[in-house]
Amino acid sequence: MPGGQLFLVGTPIGNLEDITLRALRVLREVDLIAAEDTRRTRELLSHYDIHTPLISYHRHNLSRKIPRLLGLLKEGKRIALVTDAGMPGIADPGAELVRETIAAGFEIIPVPGPSALVTALVISGLSTDRFIFEGFLPREPARRLKLLQSLAFESRTLIFYEAPHRLVETLEDLAAVFGERQLVVARELTKKFETAWRGTPAAAAAYFKTNPPRGEVTLVVAGAPPQGAPDFKPEDAAREVRELAAKGYDLKEAMRVVALKYRRPRRDIYRAVLEAKDVD
Repeated sequence: MPGGQLFLVGTPIGNLEDITLRALRVLREVDLIAAEDTRRTRELLSHYDIHTPLISYHRHNLSRKIPRLLGLLKEGKRIALVTDAGMPGIADPGAELVRETIAAGFEIIPVPGPSALVTALVISGLSTDRFIFEGFLPREPARRLKLLQSLAFESRTLIFYEAPHRLVETLEDLAAVFGERQLVVARELTKKFETAWRGTPAAAAAYFKTNPPRGEVTLVVAGAPPQGAPDFKPEDAAREVRELAAKGYDLKEAMRVVALKYRRPRRDIYRAVLEAKDVD
């Protein structure tokens, strides 16, 4: 096997004290640190008086940086990969470098550290026995809604990352698809103003409309209950379609969401909407 080594080093998600002694040693001893955000990593290195050379490695330059990093590994260099926060390779471009490093035959050494998704899960109070992580939801409303619809009957606890400026829209989509399930909105984890808001998606959307969040958010949502679909009442289904349409949903998407909730063919929802118009 070639002599180079790639270390995947977990770094704090907030509090700088949340780093292992092993991680600090590795960051001091490697020849180079490849960082997703060099400014943030410099703060960490400065805090611990570490002076290892640093280069950027992020989603917009990986096509150029991967060949360079592989070349350094071929020379026998030891490289540490770090992300903005947490373990590299989760919801960041680290996975691409890992795949290419494996293909090239170099050794990969994990140095475990904090993870926002696990931290949020364990404080959520929701089931930790079985869960799935979906990363960042799509930015486009239609794609985001379609993904959530595909998870409507998922019984495992759901974990998502979301940007603060999209949080309210996402919570409204969660309310439309998941109804009154419990969720936790975790933000600023391990930092001074760490918060974990608990309630329903609709209540969360209302709260964060008037209390805009800062910093990236981790959402933990209860899985689908074991019981079947709620009782189908055409007038309720038609009302829910109208409410979704009033929020800006395309009519077809609104009917798809409601059909999924009641586990009925979309034609039943369409008929309910037509009958409601007749009544109106």
